[in-house]
Amino acid sequence: MIAIGDIEVYLFNDATTWVDPGGAFGLVPRVLWSRYLQPNAAQLLPFANHNLLIRAAGKNILVDTGFGNVLNRSLQKRYGITHMDGTHKGLAAIGIAAADIDIVVNTHLHADHCSGNHRINAAGEPQPAFPNAEYLVQRREYEDATHPNERTRATYIAGSYVPLVESGQMRLLEGDVEVAAGVQAMVTPGHTPAHMSIRIESGGAAAAFVCDLASLAVHIERLGWMTAFDVEPLVTLETKRGWQAWALESGALLIFPHDIRRPAGYLRRDARGAVQLQPLELTYDNPLD
Repeated sequence: MIAIGDIEVYLFNDATTWVDPGGAFGLVPRVLWSRYLQPNAAQLLPFANHNLLIRAAGKNILVDTGFGNVLNRSLQKRYGITHMDGTHKGLAAIGIAAADIDIVVNTHLHADHCSGNHRINAAGEPQPAFPNAEYLVQRREYEDATHPNERTRATYIAGSYVPLVESGQMRLLEGDVEVAAGVQAMVTPGHTPAHMSIRIESGGAAAAFVCDLASLAVHIERLGWMTAFDVEPLVTLETKRGWQAWALESGALLIFPHDIRRPAGYLRRDARGAVQLQPLELTYDNPLD
């Protein structure tokens, strides 16, 4: 558990996946990105899939839901999943039932961040994973997800969000919102036009779950580095510029969604003035079996 003032933050690794370096680093040459991550024999890179439980102002807030348990074997193979359903295991490990979650924030609607909105029950049927929660996502994100194009359609699974909107359990947002005292969901465009990051401020301390604004720590250290999945890469660059400056000025802890080596840390300038991440040693709040 991480304490940010009076706010508690729990880090879960919902799934471990193996991904193609071309997706993770886009135009960055191998000679550069290989300094940070080494591929396995199949030339794939390990990615975590981090979700947060935030306990603030008497609310249990889950940020992203990962893959959950809905993927069939074919999709598990497609995503190279070697560990999954870590969010539910993590909630159980700290004594939180699914029914105890008050709010679910979907930073965006890519499958690796929201497939866990639903669970498959004993009868093999999908049902809302968090029955008492209000789900939140940006309206623009929902519109983009329900009207994908040839480039974006493979990243969405409509069953993860359309039924929740139709039932009234998912609320569509129109910009930044305070989720609870000290917790803001803020639009950080680039990865998708209405992608969100979470900013936490309490007791003079600050943190942010940047989500796919910077999938890996190196993506915030080096503004020109970003994934091939960013819909608007030049917008990503400028959004990162502002958040990098905020993190340097505020001393905020940054948490990254997919970095298995450096899941969190603080930005500092080295003797040459270059931005570097000072990693924070963390252990997950969920079992990884």
